Amino acid sequence: MIEITGKKVELREMNQRDIDELYFWKFEDDKQEAKKWNGPYIPEGKQTKKEHQEIWKSVSEILPEVPNTLCISVNDKLIGTVSSYWVDKNTNWLETGIVIYDTNYWNGGYGTEAYKLWVNFLFHSTDLHRLGMSTWSGNTRMIKVASKIGMKEEARIRNARIVNGKYFDAIKMGMLRQEWEDLHRLNSLL
Repeated sequence: MIEITGKKVELREMNQRDIDELYFWKFEDDKQEAKKWNGPYIPEGKQTKKEHQEIWKSVSEILPEVPNTLCISVNDKLIGTVSSYWVDKNTNWLETGIVIYDTNYWNGGYGTEAYKLWVNFLFHSTDLHRLGMSTWSGNTRMIKVASKIGMKEEARIRNARIVNGKYFDAIKMGMLRQEWEDLHRLNSLL
């Protein structure tokens, strides 16, 4: 069972209660605030609770003993998830993501810490060459979080996303293993 503990959050594998809470945040929460920021240009269909549970029962590993998703919890309460998927296994390139569903934990450093723990875990646990993330130019908080942990903007595809009838740029950010190692070496000297 993977458990990664930071100062504010813990990353861990999902249990049944987490899966049920995630269903609430994704499909039953009245406000759906996270959906306004996390890929609002990609329609997400409604799922029944049973369909949702079946999908989460089949959560896979990106590599042996490295799951593709962990939940973010504070005091044993699910507030979000971190995730990853392969872009290209031949070049050891994963795309990563984070969603904080509970707005009570926005703008308090929880997402930054969770994302940094996730990226550190992925680099420590694998021989990945690069990690990336994708978002849209309107999601300035995600861009800021990725920048804080050392990711660099690598591509900006102009007017590639439509949110609420307006065009936004698609943003690609990434970090190479060597950059991550250099950051850790520098931080150990401070």
